[in-house]
Amino acid sequence: MRIRAYFLIFLIASCGVALAQKRMPEQQIPKNGPRATLVRDANLYVQPNEQAQRVSVILPGREMVIVERSGDWVRVFANIDEVSGHEQDASAPTMGGGSEVVPLSGWMLNKGVIDVNTPNGDKILFGEAESKEDAASEPHPPPQAALEARLLYMRVVEMFPKSSLTAEAMWRAADIRWQLQKADASTLPSAHEKASYLRELPDDNELKDIEKYFPNTKWADYAAYELIDNKLCGDWQGSEKCPEKESEYYAKYAEQYPGSPRAPEALYKAAWRLAAAGDMWMADGNTRHAKDDREQAEKLAQQLETKYPDSEYAPQAANLVYKMHSGIPVYGSARE
Repeated sequence: MRIRAYFLIFLIASCGVALAQKRMPEQQIPKNGPRATLVRDANLYVQPNEQAQRVSVILPGREMVIVERSGDWVRVFANIDEVSGHEQDASAPTMGGGSEVVPLSGWMLNKGVIDVNTPNGDKILFGEAESKEDAASEPHPPPQAALEARLLYMRVVEMFPKSSLTAEAMWRAADIRWQLQKADASTLPSAHEKASYLRELPDDNELKDIEKYFPNTKWADYAAYELIDNKLCGDWQGSEKCPEKESEYYAKYAEQYPGSPRAPEALYKAAWRLAAAGDMWMADGNTRHAKDDREQAEKLAQQLETKYPDSEYAPQAANLVYKMHSGIPVYGSARE
């Protein structure tokens, strides 16, 4: 009886884990060869000869399938469709089937070609993606650096789904897309609309996939934090309800994900928004609401200093409390 009980407990626990973490959908394996990609720009020729007619230039991270090898050359089907940061599906279509894009066929030198059988292929692709991502953050980034970084991270996920780098690669690919879409949306007139449903919002499917396939990881925590963006006001437009509601979102995140690297930042943003709301209420002559919001802001700031004393946001929380006690506005002009 005791053995059966232990087995039943183990079975229930196993089912709980299975329900909490869903298995990633399996990638369809191309029938005509191994999936591959590039870590460099490569010319595609009609024949395995550098003097032959050039078909196109294949950029890093593009999806390929190797269909034939001949000495230093490989014949590939290569996907060269351009993918922008704001498209609904910013991933290159899978050539294993179901894609409307007709890939180009041709020959290229087998240099910088990474396929699913390449030793340490996941690390090579991830490293190249990191380099591209770093380049994209420079003041004058190379054209397409961010997009190429995203595609390389995606290739890690698709080509090496069991790699220890897969979860992080999936997060980084989604994050790049999210940032590109946010940048696009910020240039639209609707970006200043207060209500989120009136604005063009970044697509959240990839971030939600991270929560679904890699729950209870810091990558899922990062994804949940970024998803707050779609709940925020575009412009407060003088309404105290905006910073108050936004403070609730950030405070709730810190409560739900106390171990997240983003938890201290969330607490600070929650405290700052309530302090800002207090300044707005005071400017409107409502001292009672101003006092309530500032008291709650101080509680959140003190919680941050106590719970995360080594965080970079702890000193900022102390500064926030000092300003509130000194009557220095944190929102609007501090000049008297």
